[in-house]
Order: sequence, then C-alpha cells, then structure tokens
Amino acid sequence: MGPSWIAGAIAAGPATMASLVTAGATFGYALLWIVLLSAVLGASAQYLAMRLGLLTEAGIVTIVERHLGEGWAWVLVIDAVLAAGLAQLVIMKSVADISATVTGVDARIWGVGWAVILALGLAGRGYRFVELLAKLLVTAVVVAFLASLFVVPIDPAGAAAGLVPRIPAGVDGAIVAAGILGGAVHITLITMHSYTMRARGWTARDYGLATFDVGASMLVAFGVYSLAIFLVAAAALHSPDVTAGELTAVSAAQALGPLVGSSARWLFLLGLWGAAVSTLGGNTVVPPYLIADKLGWGTDVSDGRYRALLAAVALLSGLGAFLGGVFFPLLVLVLAFGLVGTPFAIAVVLYLLNSDAVPERNSTLANLGGVVLLAVTAILAGNFVGSQALPELGDPIPTFVAAFAAALGAATLVLIGTYVRESFRGAAAR
Repeated sequence: MGPSWIAGAIAAGPATMASLVTAGATFGYALLWIVLLSAVLGASAQYLAMRLGLLTEAGIVTIVERHLGEGWAWVLVIDAVLAAGLAQLVIMKSVADISATVTGVDARIWGVGWAVILALGLAGRGYRFVELLAKLLVTAVVVAFLASLFVVPIDPAGAAAGLVPRIPAGVDGAIVAAGILGGAVHITLITMHSYTMRARGWTARDYGLATFDVGASMLVAFGVYSLAIFLVAAAALHSPDVTAGELTAVSAAQALGPLVGSSARWLFLLGLWGAAVSTLGGNTVVPPYLIADKLGWGTDVSDGRYRALLAAVALLSGLGAFLGGVFFPLLVLVLAFGLVGTPFAIAVVLYLLNSDAVPERNSTLANLGGVVLLAVTAILAGNFVGSQALPELGDPIPTFVAAFAAALGAATLVLIGTYVRESFRGAAAR
C-alpha cells in the first residue's frame, strides 16, 4: 500500500481535527451524520481519482489538457494551487504554534526550522520520504484517538440522535459542516492521487491493490480517526459556553484533564503535532506536482526543476508561522474554502472517466456515487458561501471567497453542459 496513505495523512490532519473537535465541542453529537458521511465520500472521491490515474497512467493536468484543452487545465491548476497554498500556510502556523507551546521556543523560529527540514527531506528523498512519514504518523494518531474512546464516556442515545441529517443554525454550523467534509473530500487529495500512484510505479495491473489501498487508508483509518475524535470531543468538551470561533488547542486539551489526568494537555498536543507534521509533508507536494505537469516538467526529484520547485514551496510555507490569529478556527475556515473548489475537480474527474480519455468508462454505480459526491459537496460549499461570504461582501476576504466560488461554479456548470451536449451528439450520431 502507499499512495492513498499520503491522501489519508493530509485528510487526517490538524484542519480536520480542528473541525471535528469544534463540531463536537460546539454542537455535541448533532453532526455525527456528516462525520460518517465524510469518510464514505472521501473514499469515493479517492476511488474515482485512483481510477483516472491508473487507467490513463498520466497526471491529471496532462489528461485535462489533452481531452479538454489548455484553458481547463489552467483553471484546475489555479483552483488546486490556491486551495493547497492557503492550507499550507495555516498548517505551518499550526505546526509552529504547537511546537512553541510544547517547547517554549518562539513559533517564528520553529516555522523557519520546519520549512528547512521540509525542503531538505522532500527535495532530498522525494516520494518515499512522504509515504513513510504518512504511514507512521497516521497509524500512531489513529491508535491514540481510538484508545481515548475507552476512557471517555459516550452517550449512546445522544450519538444515535446525531445520525439524523441536519446542520445547526447559524454561521458556525455551516462552516464546521463544510470543514468536516472538506477534510475528506478536498481538491488537493483528488488532484494529487494520479501523481503519487505514478511515483509508486502503479499501473492498471495494480487496480485491486490500489482499490484496497483507498479502502484501508480513507474509509477505515481516516474513518476511525474522524469518528474517535468527534465522539471524544462531543462527550468531553460539549458545553453551552463553547463557541466555534473561540476554541483553542490548549483549551480543548485542558478540558480533557478531569478524564485522563494531568498528562491530557501534552497527549492532546502531541497528537495534534503528529497530525500537523504528516499533513504538512503531504500537502507540500501538491502545488509542485500540478505546476510541473502543466509546464511539461518531470514530477519526481530526478528532474532538477521539479526538485527546485518543491524546495521553494517548502521554504515559502515558513511564512505561515508569521500569520496572526488562533490557528484552530483558521484551520476550519481553510477546509471550508478548499471545499468551494472541490466540486469543479469532481466534475472534471467524472467527465474524463466517461470520455475517450480512459479505455474503460465508469460503471453506473461509480457514476451514481460521483454524482452524489458532486451534489453533496456543491450543497455544503454553497451553504458555506451563502452564510459566510455573501453577508460580508465588501470585506476583502469574503469578497474573494464569493468571487472564487462564483467563477468555479460557472466553470462547473459549463463543463457539465459540455458533457451533456457531447453525449446528445454521440447518441444522435449512433
């Protein structure tokens, strides 16, 4: 196994953890349904991305350029690089802030140090370094949070009530719901998969192993990770006094003290630290993969241009340590923003899997799953934009988010319209 564990490492990161802890602490068990749905839809998205990568044996940007044109390829690159780049800065802030809390050394110094370590590790060792780091850290973090379920009392009736789909009223409910789903179904995870499978050397002959890889990492490991964190947060942290925008890692860790003793703060911070480091490493490779593929460069460290681009992205991520604010609410917001660009990526993958780009087109069941995936992500992204960005038009960040969503929404509709028109032409020709 391999490539899906890198996607799992990014998904099972501090942003997802922040969303899950915030959801449980703020709304209790109310969003349990979306936690379970996120694991299923996350695995579905990676399965579709896996099919495209294996059946074409090429990077997604190259495939889009060949079958849809250069303009569509640039839209995909810009969409993914913006989402991954913003996430990279906030994740680095998380790593640096947690490092500072644990050691007492200034976060900015940690940010520079982590950026150098990242550049040397990724540019020097490449894909295998990322995969090994992902497997070790994801496994450790999943085991840690699964063990926590044995010391935190869960309310079965409350959890059962959380299986009924609903989003708590208010802006916070929409953001947190979008953040939870955005952690599992994210444009960075979808676009990077074709490149990591090529780096692993997998082809169509490895279809069975690749399918098992998706199920083990995204459905099982990520699903257990999400469920355990959410249930612990809902049981131990939920209080009428908790608000999504004010929750911090330290306050969450301290709230666990009465349950697991004086070491709670350190255990929680170390778990968050491990999740943050694994995600930082995996997320760093996404922009270089896409940009290098678009420019016709190699997508491994044997190409000096790709290696330099990878090192540059790693070093630039150090700027994240200089950002202001509390990283917990920033992480949730970053995932919600990434979800805005995800429906377009899903539409692109579905289009290609039902075109001449692949030798074997999607089955009806795979297409049905893809359509459900597209609909759910579009609804939650629209809910987030409508509740968070539109009411604050005029302010720079909400205005940018609204414009970004409008542009990608229009691109998605045009792409769907193009596919429908081509399908009708093909049917008429037959």
